Amino acid sequence: MVNAPIKLLIAASGTGGHLFPAIALAEKLPDYDIQWLGVPNRLETQLVPKQYPLNTIAVEGFQQGFGISTFIILGKLINAIFQVRRLLKQGKFHGVVTTGGYIAGPAVIAARSLGLPVIFHESNALPGKVTRFFGPWCSVVGLGFEVAAKYLPKATNVCVGTPVRSQFLSSSNNSQLDLPIPEGVPLIVVFGGSQGAVAVNKLVREAAKAWFEAGAYVVHLTGDRDPDVDILKHPQYIELPFYDNMAPLLHRASLAISRSGAGSLTELAVCGTPAILIPYPFAAEDHQSYNAEVFTKAGAALSFKQSELTAELLQTQVLNLLQSPDELRKMGENAQAIAVPDSADKLASLVREVVEK
Repeated sequence: MVNAPIKLLIAASGTGGHLFPAIALAEKLPDYDIQWLGVPNRLETQLVPKQYPLNTIAVEGFQQGFGISTFIILGKLINAIFQVRRLLKQGKFHGVVTTGGYIAGPAVIAARSLGLPVIFHESNALPGKVTRFFGPWCSVVGLGFEVAAKYLPKATNVCVGTPVRSQFLSSSNNSQLDLPIPEGVPLIVVFGGSQGAVAVNKLVREAAKAWFEAGAYVVHLTGDRDPDVDILKHPQYIELPFYDNMAPLLHRASLAISRSGAGSLTELAVCGTPAILIPYPFAAEDHQSYNAEVFTKAGAALSFKQSELTAELLQTQVLNLLQSPDELRKMGENAQAIAVPDSADKLASLVREVVEK
């Protein structure tokens, strides 16, 4: 009699920073029967159903001050816990993996109430409040950055890096770039994570003329909320709301200008792309600044507070780097030294160790 495959529920929702590492992990567990837990109308509804059955629950975070809405959110949370518990019990799941965010709460509580193992992955240098609260409840917390361990003294944790999609792990896909970028020219890639970054976009447009004069091309991923799209026109400027083929783009880039979400930084590190980082100033507990600090300390990036960065300063910093190929090369090498290219394998091994024990 053939043994039934192990059933695993992956709770990952919202942004690419939560979803892409979870998808990379799932691809390393082809012998598992995997289902997904998400939230309606979020990115997972576009990415996940092509590969895995998607279950959704209505849950949201406690972002506002105390009031009537607090009780409504609390009611949704309690209902979500019972929904997940029913799903786990009826589906005879063997364990749960979560990459954090507010979906982690009901997933962890429901799983632990049934005695199921839970593996939590935290990709940020400063673990979020949800991770710090629920980490000790979990079987183990996989960390993206070693420095995060000091914020989780009561949790069992292992540094495994943050998984990236498989296409980022091969420099050969440089040849698969389908944008009209000539060979040999400097290429600046600007992106603000899956949400875009309007403030960064404005600075880049004001600074870009000098970069064009220096012979550089700019690929600018603006997100879909930028009111100034199409105001800058130049033969060396390519503006897109999103771009799916990020791996060859970052492998080809001379320099990136980016927010410092953990997912973006992981991709930059694996590709060995030097960067100027502008942490999102309104990120929870300013966690993007903690992420950026890991890269600046390693000599892999420069980092500037958005409130202190002007178009003139950004223009000058980029030109200085473009005129210093040895410095760019060293930054790229330092970025790759931070990378954990086999992170998905390490996290998958951790999952197998815990779930199959």
